[in-house]
Amino acid sequence: MPFIRTFSKVAKQALLSPGCGCQPITVAVRTISFSPRQVTSDASFHSVSFSETDHPKVLITGGLGQLGVGLATMLRKRFGNNNVILSDIRKPPSHVFHSGPFIYSDILDYKNLREIVVNNRITWLVHYSALLSAVGEANVALARDVNITGLHNVLDIAAEHGLRLFVPSTIGAFGPTSPRNPTPDLCVQRPRTIYGVSKVHAELMGEYYHHRYGLDFRCLRYPGIISADSQPGGGTTDYAVAIFHDAVKTGKFECNLKPDTRLPMMYIDDCLRATVEMMEAPADTLSMRTYNINAMSFSPEELAQEVQKQLPDLEVTYDIDQVRQAIADSWPMNFDDSNARNDWGWKHDYDLPELVQTMLNYIGSDSRIAKAN
Repeated sequence: MPFIRTFSKVAKQALLSPGCGCQPITVAVRTISFSPRQVTSDASFHSVSFSETDHPKVLITGGLGQLGVGLATMLRKRFGNNNVILSDIRKPPSHVFHSGPFIYSDILDYKNLREIVVNNRITWLVHYSALLSAVGEANVALARDVNITGLHNVLDIAAEHGLRLFVPSTIGAFGPTSPRNPTPDLCVQRPRTIYGVSKVHAELMGEYYHHRYGLDFRCLRYPGIISADSQPGGGTTDYAVAIFHDAVKTGKFECNLKPDTRLPMMYIDDCLRATVEMMEAPADTLSMRTYNINAMSFSPEELAQEVQKQLPDLEVTYDIDQVRQAIADSWPMNFDDSNARNDWGWKHDYDLPELVQTMLNYIGSDSRIAKAN
C-alpha cells in the first residue's frame, strides 16, 4: 500500500521553530504520494572502497550538536568533502563553516527540508536534531515539537525519496521497570522523560515505516557519549564530560549525581565509528533495526578515581540534582550489545583508562595553548 502524506495545496501549519526564539513560522505543504520501495540489500559499503558514483550524498540535521561535526569530518574523509552536508538552525563557527558544505535547515519546516533533500540529491539522512533529557524536561512542549513533529517530517521525506535514514536512540529510552543490568535490545521500556518517550516513539515509527513502506531505517541506542571538543549540552550524563574540563581548569569538580550511579558510557570516536559501520552494514546482516551499543559502564566515583590517578590533587564533591538523579536511576546500568557485535561486528576501542588518558591529553593541550595565547 503506498504511503500518502496529504494536505491541501494552500493549507498552512504554524509550527514553533527553536531557532527563531519560538516564534511561529508558516509552512506551505503539498500533496505527496509514492509507492513503497523495497529495502535494498546491495548497499554493501562495509570495509570496501568507494568509487565516486557509489558515494552516498549525506545530510546531517542538528549538525552543530555534540556528534554532528565529528561525524561530518569522518564521513567527508570517507566519501569526499562535498558529499556530506552539515545543517542546523544556528550559525556555525568559522572553522565549521569553512570545513565543508553547511546549510540552514529547520526540521519543523517540512517544505524547506524536502527541498534540501531534492535539490542536493540526498541518499543518506542522519537525524541528530533533538532536545536532550534534562533540557527536554524543562521545556516539554518544545521537546515534543522538535523530537516528535520533527521526526515525522524526516520519516515522511525519507520514505518518499527512498533514503537510508539513521536516527539515534539512547539509554533514556528505558525506564524504571526495564531490566537494568544488563539491559537487552528487546524488553519493557516505559521511559519517564519526554526525551525517552520521544526516542521510543522514533524507534517504533522507524520500524513501522521499514515494515510498511520499505524505509531503510537504522537506529543505535547510544550510551552516554564523552567528547573533549564539545561542552556539556543538557544531558544527564554530562558530568562525565564536565569533570575533565573542571579537573584541568580548576582542580575541583562538583558532581550532580550520586557517587555510585552507574551508567553505560562511550568515547565519541567509538560512537561515530559505530554509526558509520551501522550505516554501511549490508541490510541482510541486520536482524533488527534498533541496536544497543556499549563500551564501558562506570559510576562518578569510579571515573573520579581514574582521573585522580593522573591528577591526584583533584577535589571532587557532590551536590545532587534530584531531577537528573531520578532520570539516571531509571536508566540502564549496563547495555547488552551482543546483537550488534554478532550481526555487524561492532567492537569498541576505548575502555575507561584509555578514555581518561585521551580526554586529559586533549583538554590539557587545549588549556596550555589557551594560556600561551
